[in-house]
Amino acid sequence: MRPTITFHGAAGMVTGSKHLLELPRANGHTLRILLDCGMFQGEGPTSDEKNRHFGFDPRSIDVVVLSHAHIDHSGLLPRLVKEGFKGPIISTPATRDLCAIMLEDSARIQEYDYAFDVKRARKRGREPHEHAPLYTVADVAPCLERFQGVAYNEHYPLAEGVTLTYTDAGHILGSACVHLDIEGADGTTRLTFSGDVGRYVDRLLPDPARFRQADVLICESTYGDRDHPPVEEVRDELLAHVHDVCVVNKGKLIIPAFSIGKTQELLHTLNKLYNEGRLPRVPVYVDSPLSVNATGIYRQHSRLLQDDVRAELEHDPDLFGFRGVEFVREADRSKQLNERQEPAIIIAASGMMEAGRIRHHLKHGLPYERNAVLVVGFCAPGTLGDDLLKGYDFVEIFGERVPVRARVLRMESYSAHGDRAELARWLACQDPAQVKRTFLVHGIEKALLGMRELLAAKGFAEIAVPRQGQRFEL
Repeated sequence: MRPTITFHGAAGMVTGSKHLLELPRANGHTLRILLDCGMFQGEGPTSDEKNRHFGFDPRSIDVVVLSHAHIDHSGLLPRLVKEGFKGPIISTPATRDLCAIMLEDSARIQEYDYAFDVKRARKRGREPHEHAPLYTVADVAPCLERFQGVAYNEHYPLAEGVTLTYTDAGHILGSACVHLDIEGADGTTRLTFSGDVGRYVDRLLPDPARFRQADVLICESTYGDRDHPPVEEVRDELLAHVHDVCVVNKGKLIIPAFSIGKTQELLHTLNKLYNEGRLPRVPVYVDSPLSVNATGIYRQHSRLLQDDVRAELEHDPDLFGFRGVEFVREADRSKQLNERQEPAIIIAASGMMEAGRIRHHLKHGLPYERNAVLVVGFCAPGTLGDDLLKGYDFVEIFGERVPVRARVLRMESYSAHGDRAELARWLACQDPAQVKRTFLVHGIEKALLGMRELLAAKGFAEIAVPRQGQRFEL
């Protein structure tokens, strides 16, 4: 029996990252390593069904290696443990700290949404949805107990004959590219899993790190078919949107943003504009308890930020706070913002607008022409964010038909994913002739095909675009 890899998520799609390595050992045992354990998002009932069936027995997994904390990479870990997984979950220390708040937040959202569905169904005289939450808050603590922290560039013995090394992916705090050296009868196989590759831009995090030569490569392809706009004028562009919406039109600028990464990038930009005296006197609300907690973790792990950002800390000890910004925790205060008609900037999760307080702000803000929604990241097909970007006149929020009269704006410069050119730059440290197999994941079809075309032109051979559930021999 030869080593195999099976793609149980992020195969032909963006969410649900889950890749199962099965390595036969001399003692007859098969070592099973799961790379990421992410949640499917954006497909409605289809996502829910996929999230309830892993495609493998959780009890058979020996170890999970986690690339980073985003829910589409970590969100099913509590369910994995709940269904019998007994092994360790390996991550960087910062990823573990972020997962502690993100997984609990995910559980609370599921509990809230289920209670809301039950209440609405009974009010309409129907039976409630049969599916309970994927996991509850009580399921999170046993999951967190299984985490073990491994620092960047540490050679960690994952199992007999398998060594793990993390390098900085530059995507979000603690994000890592996974490198496994696997000893076998035919020698050592060097496997690299990209996780999500970040940007080569002057922002909060360092550039993605160079890494050793790989024999097998699993590469994300979110933006494999296109490049981002230049980031040099990002502050001016954001300032222009604030001035146009909040000062000229006297409206709300509603910014859906992932609580980890995107929110901190936005606050850092607004803080710079404030320090330069350029930010209009408009209140800024960060309406997400998770964002508040995540921002605190960014402060705790400030040593992982770029050198120039750490230099900023010497004269500005709080890079994410300034006069006029309010971090909203209480639900009652969040509801007051919905009733508020005055100009404001409201940053709330989630970035794809699939859950969280952002949906309430959109429900109350979309019907008014003076308001605008600023999309600052990728929105998977089928999500509310994708519907808004397509220009629909009406969208459904909480089972109600909501008219879209507010403008929908976009700033791709804030994306935390490397674009086509940046992915090529990340791979520039590799000799394509030595890479025996390349698997492209975490992208829609157009992006995957664009990335395959790029790599083929650079001399990479044996490039596969796996389907959901497809297994390959290594």
